[in-house]
Amino acid sequence: MPLQKVSFQNLRGETLSARLSMPVDQHPYAFAIFAHCFTCSSSLRAVREISQALNLAGIGVMRFDFTGLGGSEGYFSATNFSTNISDLISAAEWLEENHQAPDLLVGHSLGGAAVLCAAHQIPSVKAIATIGAPFDPAHVSNLLGEAGKAKILADGEAQIDIGGRPFTIRKQFLDDIGEYSAKAHIAHLDRALLILHSPQDKTVGIDEAAKAYHAARHPKSFVSLDGADHLLSDPADSHYAGQVIAGWSMRYIPRPEQSDQKLKAKEVAARLGEEGYTTEIMVRHHSLTADEPLSVGGNDYGPSPYELLSAGLSACTVMTIQMYARRKKWPVEEVICQVDHRKDYATDMEESESKPTKVDHFYRKLQLKGPLTNEQKTRILEIADRCPVHRTLHEEVVVQTELID
Repeated sequence: MPLQKVSFQNLRGETLSARLSMPVDQHPYAFAIFAHCFTCSSSLRAVREISQALNLAGIGVMRFDFTGLGGSEGYFSATNFSTNISDLISAAEWLEENHQAPDLLVGHSLGGAAVLCAAHQIPSVKAIATIGAPFDPAHVSNLLGEAGKAKILADGEAQIDIGGRPFTIRKQFLDDIGEYSAKAHIAHLDRALLILHSPQDKTVGIDEAAKAYHAARHPKSFVSLDGADHLLSDPADSHYAGQVIAGWSMRYIPRPEQSDQKLKAKEVAARLGEEGYTTEIMVRHHSLTADEPLSVGGNDYGPSPYELLSAGLSACTVMTIQMYARRKKWPVEEVICQVDHRKDYATDMEESESKPTKVDHFYRKLQLKGPLTNEQKTRILEIADRCPVHRTLHEEVVVQTELID
């Protein structure tokens, strides 16, 4: 299912815009909330990339726009760090009422500081990940510049250029962030914490991550986003960050046990958006990524469809051989199968002169380890040709397709 646009009301009665992205099989085992960076929105590319990685891990993600930003109602000038925290709590309440309470909070920059402070008021949260987050919320005042802060203090407000866009910042914003002590919140999180930060971050220095790490108690982890900028504008950086968060979170948000009957009911599902060829695949509770090489416009984040087909043949071959060898009690210590696929023009069959036929060739190489006789090896080669995927490729295949809502 594509991205769902949803909305909810904050504590002040304003309607906030949110997007809910689900795993491609529509069966999330957990939910996360993503809090975007200061003056950003939930449509930032890094937010989308990280959400996609979490979807691949089976986690549904709710990403919303803080009050007065993106598609949310309200005036940004009337907001502060306290309203950000209350917006997060409202998002968690909506998620609990409509799906299930969030297990994971992810925050970018000031959004990272917000999730650290909001976590105490969201009991369901088991793990928190921050990206380029300041140790102290007041650090964000550095973005305003000395002249900007002076004008705010003198006039009560000022229009400040942030990222090429003008924002009205009022004195109440500076007063509010000055009242928060991040150290106290971090020291008593009582939840798993992952800190991701780039040493080259020029907006929020790496020292902020060091302060947060030292203030936190275990379980805590730190991952360097070496070479990345503050906004993770390079897709490779946000893709990596998403994979790290997804893999790390599974240690603290375990999947519920599922019966074999329930697993059999799941289908293979794939999803591709309007950009590139990076494709999410879910097979039961397993996730895969398919892609195309850079040479044809892909990101090369995963194998191509034909490479996945070759992988299926290779895996089925080694499984079939070992099943047979174990039943016969033959000493096959290890079997390795390499498959290469290509399309060649047919030369060994009758073909049309006007339209030569291309034939798929799967070139399979086997390695067998163990004290096997020549007779046993010959028999194993015969068994390899009987693997179910191999036989499927030689049979007539019917693919039925229907369009559903």
